[in-house]
Amino acid sequence: MDDIVKQAMAKWPNVPHCYGWLALDARGNWRMRDEAAQRANAPGDKLTNAALVGFINRNYAHDDKGRWFFQNGPQRVYVNLEATPYIARTDPSQGFVLQTGQALGAPEAVFMTDAGAVILQAGDVVAQLDDRDVAQVLARMELAGRPASVEAIMAWLEDDTEELMLVNGDSRVKVERLSAEALTRRFGYVQSPGT
Repeated sequence: MDDIVKQAMAKWPNVPHCYGWLALDARGNWRMRDEAAQRANAPGDKLTNAALVGFINRNYAHDDKGRWFFQNGPQRVYVNLEATPYIARTDPSQGFVLQTGQALGAPEAVFMTDAGAVILQAGDVVAQLDDRDVAQVLARMELAGRPASVEAIMAWLEDDTEELMLVNGDSRVKVERLSAEALTRRFGYVQSPGT
């Protein structure tokens, strides 16, 4: 967290929290949701200012109830999550990178939802893979020790009796099937704080 944010929190400790105004979409974009977007349940405007996005990324955290927020000076701005608290992209030099710009590290667990979303876990970090990178990651999967086609992986989502593995460099990580509805319970995060 930025020092200036810590100083503001100490100076003004009782600023009310903000809900519904900031969202993280499934492609890792921060979105500002004004009153009209909130009323229409719309995603909101994509934030493109590099300084603002960097500030949000550096001051992004969660509370003990699994609600993710951006600490904006003394005000805690809770984030609506379209998917998971982090979104990952593939990166040729770092493997996987989060929307915050940090490397994910080697995935310790991999999950696929019934909708075909790929979820990566490394330590406490849980990240849905950006849908634009899913095909690239599926191409690195093996089913029962053989390269898996997309069709075979989709069939595995219906019947996971054979072992599906993600080949990640020199390691292989077992892929588990998980329903999309079970994600928040399994990983202990809240998608829409304050609702």
